Amino acid sequence: MIKRNGSYPIDRIEKMRDGDGVVVIEHLLTTGEMYEKGRLFAVITLAPGDSVGFHTHEGEMESYYVMCGEAEYSDGAETTTLRPGDSTLTLSGEGHSVKCVGDETLKLLALILFK
Repeated sequence: MIKRNGSYPIDRIEKMRDGDGVVVIEHLLTTGEMYEKGRLFAVITLAPGDSVGFHTHEGEMESYYVMCGEAEYSDGAETTTLRPGDSTLTLSGEGHSVKCVGDETLKLLALILFK
């Protein structure tokens, strides 16, 4: 199977998890295509100043890979800057938030798998 650019379902979510602005989620795979082992494999796009508010994952993990842009990332204990090539891992029971900082759009490759 080949999926072409421009054919992916896209969600636009305002104030995601009580964050700021709009989060654009381009779904690369469906849950069924992941054999029901996950619920998200997508490119997440944030414009400067937009964010996903702090939230906790239960019974699942989430990983981000920074494709472009700069992010302020918090795991609740530490806040740090992420740049292209950096990745994160949020395990079940842990939480995180992410915000696009700087002048460039932030693009994250995101994966959520079930425990």
